Amino acid sequence: MINLQCDYLEGCHPFILQKMEEANLNKTPGYGKDEYCRSAAEKIRQACRCPHADIHFLVGGTQANLIVITSLLRPYQGVLCADEGHIACHEAGAIEATGHKVICLPSENGKITAAQVEEICQMHFESPIQEHMVQPGMVYISFPTECGSLYHKEELTKLSQVCKKYCLPLYIDGARMGYGLTSRKNDLSLADIACLSDIFYIGGTKCGALFGEAVVIVNPDYQKDFRYLIKQRGAMLAKGRILGIQFETLFTNGLYFSICKKAVEQAEILRAAFLRKGIQMYGESSTNQQFPILTKKQADYFAKKYIYETWRPFDQTHTIYRFCTSWATEQQEILMLLEDIENMPLE
Repeated sequence: MINLQCDYLEGCHPFILQKMEEANLNKTPGYGKDEYCRSAAEKIRQACRCPHADIHFLVGGTQANLIVITSLLRPYQGVLCADEGHIACHEAGAIEATGHKVICLPSENGKITAAQVEEICQMHFESPIQEHMVQPGMVYISFPTECGSLYHKEELTKLSQVCKKYCLPLYIDGARMGYGLTSRKNDLSLADIACLSDIFYIGGTKCGALFGEAVVIVNPDYQKDFRYLIKQRGAMLAKGRILGIQFETLFTNGLYFSICKKAVEQAEILRAAFLRKGIQMYGESSTNQQFPILTKKQADYFAKKYIYETWRPFDQTHTIYRFCTSWATEQQEILMLLEDIENMPLE
């Protein structure tokens, strides 16, 4: 069976394993204060063109979201998020479990707009009873979104401006950031993201690392004492070099971007093949996630050889499915799937 269900089940890039083996018996300082973490952080700062950024390495995306969001919010505040956002749908209520409300906004193609944030802030701060309600305290978005769409530079600039107007930190979940940055439809650079947000993270787990995310705190107002929060949440890895080694490797010679770009190109080939066959696609994903809308017969046909994810019902006879490529997807797997798309049943 070929696994196209998600992009985080593979191991890691061979270069990372090689580097880990070389460093296996090194007696470095613990808790992320080692030479590998320092080197990785500096390479990320250079890639972001942000020499003052504070970099922290965490194990996973939910852990990163939980720690960042709770570090930014006061007890009476909530986080604005798309109704399809990861923290709203896929993290088992991790944010709400801390006492902070996820304030969901209707999204189009997985995205929220500056106008929506402006409207909800105006409604709250102009209300005569505002202290009786949860106060909007920050904005969370994903790049790419849950359905593979991208915020373009103009959209992110407007969102950043309205966040600054209402003193709301803008936080970007970058679990699949490599796949977004290497999309042919993307017009944002890593430096743009650093310029327009207050905090974001660069995903490693889904983009070539064994595990790990790099939290980049751009705004100096939020840098102080972040390590205390990491420790308090049980997220400070004693052998922190394991994370540092991975990101140092990924950000050497453009590896992070080259392996992600390959996966995006493969996904675009699959999207084009489905469209040529007359299969409707959900959303406008130009990243490594693609969402064909299939009948049960068609889905069962692919299930004989492929593992994919059921996304949600589309209508009475069709369901949206998610097919993911990743940095580890082999070309022969793509060729096999292309042949099966060509021969798939049409109803």
